[in-house]
Parts: sequence; structure tokens; C-alpha cells
Amino acid sequence: MAKILIVSELNQSSLPKSVTIEILGKCKGHQIDVAFVGAGPSEAGSKMLAEYGAQNILVLKSDKLSSYSCEGYSAAVKEVAKSGGYHYIFTGATAAGKDYFPRLSAELQTGLASDVTNFTWEGDKFFGTRPFFAGKCLAKVEMQGSGPHLISIRPNALGMPTEKAAAAGAGKVSDTAVNVSEVKALVKSIIKAASSKVDLTEANVIVSGGRAMKNAENFKILDELADVIGATVGASRAAVDSGFAPHAMQVGQTGKTVSPSLYIACGISGSIQHLAGMRTSKVIVAVNTDPEAPIFTRADYGIVGDLFKIVPILTKEFKALLGK
Repeated sequence: MAKILIVSELNQSSLPKSVTIEILGKCKGHQIDVAFVGAGPSEAGSKMLAEYGAQNILVLKSDKLSSYSCEGYSAAVKEVAKSGGYHYIFTGATAAGKDYFPRLSAELQTGLASDVTNFTWEGDKFFGTRPFFAGKCLAKVEMQGSGPHLISIRPNALGMPTEKAAAAGAGKVSDTAVNVSEVKALVKSIIKAASSKVDLTEANVIVSGGRAMKNAENFKILDELADVIGATVGASRAAVDSGFAPHAMQVGQTGKTVSPSLYIACGISGSIQHLAGMRTSKVIVAVNTDPEAPIFTRADYGIVGDLFKIVPILTKEFKALLGK
């Protein structure tokens, strides 16, 4: 049985982000602790973690951890990693995870398997799958040495566990004081985006628009569809370069890599760079006037037609289906 630490983050409801639950489901049968840096989860969040097999919930405390910093988070997790005797340390491949886990890897002088999309256990041995060359090939990664081994998991890639795995005495919450020395780079303030939608990298449903949207104003029809089905709106690089959408909405090799359960591509031809960012989506629906568009080679469902006619019909039908 491997000893595992999952470093989690909180969503806006003070619940652990879903990628934490995904990891818990795949690590069933091992001894698992979950750590939060700075602030811990709500009572409902702690209960959720316990239900899926978290033995201990550690809240790492220091006056240097009131806001995120790469140095602070790395120092906090490093101290717990050394004292806890963990074999593996997981986190989500979120903006924060991608930022401080490489630093933590260097400080612990251990390996890092980043942006893993699946993994299996052979006894206590971890074997991960991670994409290379913009997702054109997959590599099987084996972690060697004594560890602790670091692994970041792409959100939504593993899928939520179908069974709970609560153990007796699970979910004990405790504050753990960590010694974080002077942090050279301090975050003075964080300005949140005006949108209340889930970030693209964590969204379960995404509706994206391409150059065929013609202008920024037309993205309203995608917003209307997204509001009905609880989706987040994305864009292709062509749409972003044309000024139709901000870079924060860009999906693709030079934008954000996503793994939603449903990806609806509207007016997107499907360049290699765009496919690299969304090819791990569970179900892909494409709407395009060109029947030869490359996106159709990757789509599970394709609609050949004008998106300005098709999308409003989809919105109307989803409203009727969902009773909205």
C-alpha cells in the first residue's frame, strides 16, 4: 500500500476541486491524505473527501500563505512531503499546480510527471499516461527511485469515481503549522475575472466558436447556449487573433488544454493546434458549413450547416429538454 498525498485547491464554494475527487477514485486502496495550503475546505467539503477515501485532511498554515505564491506553496508542501514519508504527491494540472510543482520537484530533487491523463497501479507502482507532441502520441511513464514522486493530473481526464470508498475514522481535519521562510515575490492582490463561469481547464461542458463567428457580438448566441446547458464558452486561436474573444478563452496548443465531457465546436475548422487542446474531450460535437473540415475527423457527432441557424435551434431544444 502506497502512502499518497493529494494537494488540493478550493472552488468558489469552499469545496475541493473535482480533480481531487478524480484522483481519490483512482488511488482507492492506498493510504491517502489530502492537503490544502492556507485555507481548508468547508464541512461539506471535508465530508466529501472522507466519503471518497481521504484518511487525513491537512490544512497547512503560515502567515506567509495568506495569498498564493509559487515560493510559499512550494515551501509549505516540501516540509510536509519530507516529514510525512509519502511515496507519491498528486495535484491537479491547474494554473497553480503547473506553476509551483516544477519548483517543488527541483527542491525535492525528484521527478515530475506533468499533465497526466490516466494512470494505473501495479501493486504500489505507478504507471501514468501523458500526451506528447501536441497529443499525437502517448507515453507510459514509470516513476523510479525512492521518491516522493510528483504527479499533476489534467482536470476532467480521469472521470469522477462511481463508488465511494470511506474508511473508518476517515476525514480527520487538522491544522499543520509549516515553516515558510521569507517569500521574495509577494502577491499583493488578485483581481478575479468578471465571469462567474468555471474556468475552461476545469469545465465539464464547453461551447467554442471559431473565425466563422464573424465578430465578438455574435458570441452572444454561444453564451445563450452555454447558459442553458451550464457550459463555459471558449474560442479558437483564429477567433482570438481576429479580436472576437480574449486570449483567456483560447483553446488549443497556444491556449488552454481542456478535457470536458462535452465539447461543442461551432465554426471551427479543426487545425492541428486546436485539436491538440481539446482532443481528450469525452464527446465532441462539430457544427460547420464545410463537410470536409478536419474537425469532423475527430467529432463524435457532426452537423453540416450554418452555426447561426443551428446554435439557436440547439438552445431552443435544450431549453425544452431541461425545462428552462
